[in-house]
Amino acid sequence: MSVWTVAGYKPYELGIFKQDDPAVFFIKKAIENELRRLLDEGMDWLLISGQLGVECWAAEVLFELKEEFPAVKLAVLTPFLQQNENWNENNKSYYEMILARADFVDSVSKEPYKSPAQFRNKNQLFLRKADGLLAVYDEEHPGSPQYLWDMARSFQQDHPLDVRQVTFYDLQFVAEEEQLKETDWE
Repeated sequence: MSVWTVAGYKPYELGIFKQDDPAVFFIKKAIENELRRLLDEGMDWLLISGQLGVECWAAEVLFELKEEFPAVKLAVLTPFLQQNENWNENNKSYYEMILARADFVDSVSKEPYKSPAQFRNKNQLFLRKADGLLAVYDEEHPGSPQYLWDMARSFQQDHPLDVRQVTFYDLQFVAEEEQLKETDWE
């Protein structure tokens, strides 16, 4: 069984404040390209913690890819109970849609948020359970994915873990590629 986890920026870290922001299309396209590679290589499960942004966009992409790859499954393991407690109604309903379509949902900590240690525990569990990490992360632009990224790079020194990265350069390339497809050359 091949399990991969996805990590990346939250929407506000990318300057995205609406689901229909054009940047979301390009980010999802980059994620789709990578998930297709992983599925072709035999990925069975995608593991996310349900954070808004890259993780939930990856879940949406996976739901679309299930038409071609019906056996792939999504697991959502939140770092703590009631992760969405302080989110606005739109984000809550979007999150609930992701959870409703997931194949497995649970929480690492069986308590509501208590401390940053709950995030660290979630990251450690993800690295132990996954065969690989796909990170939408650029070292030149630190943000929330930096913690898991650094932990994965350290974990990788003593454990087999495939780490793949989508940088801002990669996202720019996808955007240019998609825009070229839209250009009418006649």
